[in-house]
Amino acid sequence: MSRHSTIIVVLASAYVGAQVLADVASLRIVEVFGITMDGGTLIYPFTFTLRDLVHKAAGIATARALIFTAAGINVVMAILFWIVAALPPDLAVGPQTEFGAVLSPVYRIVLASIVAEIVSELIDTEVYRRWVDRFSERWQWGRVLASNAVAVPIDSVIFAVIAFGGVIPASAVVAIIWGNILVKGLFTAVSIPWIYAVKPG
Repeated sequence: MSRHSTIIVVLASAYVGAQVLADVASLRIVEVFGITMDGGTLIYPFTFTLRDLVHKAAGIATARALIFTAAGINVVMAILFWIVAALPPDLAVGPQTEFGAVLSPVYRIVLASIVAEIVSELIDTEVYRRWVDRFSERWQWGRVLASNAVAVPIDSVIFAVIAFGGVIPASAVVAIIWGNILVKGLFTAVSIPWIYAVKPG
C-alpha cells in the first residue's frame, strides 16, 4: 500500500471512529466553561475537517461513500447495543442494569446523528467542491472555513432538535445548539491547518 493510500485509510478510520465516539458521548449533557453541550461535541467537530481531508486526498466520491459508511456503522452500533441490553444477563455476575440504562437510549442519538450527519456533511462536501472548482489550489484554508461555516449550524440544529426535542426543556435545546455551534467553530479554526498536510489524489 502506498503512503498516500495509507493516509486515506487513517483519515477515514479516524472519521468513522470520531462519529461513533461522538454518538456515545452525546448521551451525556455537559457544561464546559459555562457552555451547555452534548458530550459528543468534544470530538464530533473534527469529523468535518477529517471529511474535507478525505475529499482532498481521495475525491468527492470517496468522501460521499465515507459519509454513508459511517451512518451505516452507527446504525449497527445502535442495534447491537439494543440486542445486548435486551439479552438476559448472567446473574452470577449480577443484574448489570447499567449497560441498558446508559446505552439503550443511544438509538435516538444515532438517529439524530445520522440525519444531521448526512444532510450537513453532504452540504459540506458540495460547498467544498464549489470552492475548489472556483479557486483551485489557492486559499485552501478557505475550503475548510467555508464548508464548515455552512455545515456546522445546520448539523447543530438538526441534531439537537431530533436528539433532545421534547426530552429536555426547549431552553436547554437552544443552549445546546448555540454551544455546539460555538465549540464546533472553535474546533474548525484549530483544524484548518490540517488541510495543508494532505496531498490531493
